[in-house]
Amino acid sequence: MANEEYIPLAVREFERLKSVADRALSQLPADRLFAIPSEGDNSVAVIMKHVAGNMCSRWRDFLASDGEKPDRKRDREFVVSPDDTRQALFARWEEGWAALFAALAPLRPPDLGRTVTIRGEPTTVLQAINRQLTHYAYHVGQIVYLAKHFAGGRWKSLSIPLGESEQFNRAPGRYL
Repeated sequence: MANEEYIPLAVREFERLKSVADRALSQLPADRLFAIPSEGDNSVAVIMKHVAGNMCSRWRDFLASDGEKPDRKRDREFVVSPDDTRQALFARWEEGWAALFAALAPLRPPDLGRTVTIRGEPTTVLQAINRQLTHYAYHVGQIVYLAKHFAGGRWKSLSIPLGESEQFNRAPGRYL
């Protein structure tokens, strides 16, 4: 029974991550997308570029080819180029999420035990999904942190606002 429920659960968690990231990005001041908090840090733009590059590589032809595609240039994901406009970054971001959801949609419980490869390493579909779920959660957390930092006092909480936990706990059916 647990395998029957895992894929929809994973999809729901990916959808939650995308929603959190998109809501954080909507609060990021436009002039801060490329801002680097301090030397050696990544901007939100770079994080988005990396996540999108990872998604497009990992989820395209998911069951049949290595998740690290030969055309992926990972190191370039951490460098902003003149082509990395706001519009281009958001388009690539959406393309990555679309690739993920398109790859998950046809999966069925028996597929969870199938073997796929990532960087030549065999792994089960279940392990690959978990690996990407945790990877994207890590980067979404970075996006949220930076967006909140740059939004300052204009930030609107993406979860339970400070001081409202008791009220939230009394509301039935709430899930973050």
